[in-house]
Amino acid sequence: MPPRTLAVANQKGGVAKTTTVATLGAALSELGQRVLLVDLDPQACLTFSIGIDPEDLDKSIHHVLLGGVQARDVLIEFDEGPDLLPATIELATAEVQLARETGPEQVLRTALRSVRPAYDWIIVDCPPTLGLLTVNGLSAATDVLIPLQCETLAHRGVGQLLDTVHDVQHLTNPTLRVLGVLPTLYDGRTTHARAVLETIAEAYSLDVLAPAIPKSIRFAEAPAVGETILTTAPTSPGAKAYRTLATTLL
Repeated sequence: MPPRTLAVANQKGGVAKTTTVATLGAALSELGQRVLLVDLDPQACLTFSIGIDPEDLDKSIHHVLLGGVQARDVLIEFDEGPDLLPATIELATAEVQLARETGPEQVLRTALRSVRPAYDWIIVDCPPTLGLLTVNGLSAATDVLIPLQCETLAHRGVGQLLDTVHDVQHLTNPTLRVLGVLPTLYDGRTTHARAVLETIAEAYSLDVLAPAIPKSIRFAEAPAVGETILTTAPTSPGAKAYRTLATTLL
């Protein structure tokens, strides 16, 4: 069976996109799934957060997309937890260069073809824009997950993201499914957070995935030691929430 490829996308920054990719990937890995994480963000936060310094890398996903390098030659494998296709700051110039290619929105899908059979899940951390890199992530994916901070301003961009998803479905990836919205940085004590969730579900006819990911300082502490909350605070509500989400997705 081909792997499920999950693009985690939202053009708004600070909505726990990278945290979701790293932690959900680790949770699926704990459940015996073979997982590959793909860092498509020039800021390389995912690469850094799982303990790899982007400055130390000679080659990255940038060279796979543009330099004819094979994905398997850039892949970083770990004994425990998911493997990684890392990013570096060079990726910042990729959109301009990709635009010159034929079929520029399909480059990632093509690049992943050779490594796909080795995995059950491929999870793509899309950059906080709706540019060509995000379109590549969506074109390579079977599903898209939208992490969303439960604040009024946070959901203003959802419509734009869904427009991009519809364009991708129409032009390059007709089978792409929107899994739904994942509430992040959630404070269930506030009626505001709960109201925002209800509004989004109704306004965009989207599924809201459960459980909501609670707001917690534990999430900020984990990347500092190159790990996820599953190992640094395994019994915390945040760790439990991502484990539950992983089980639900399976």
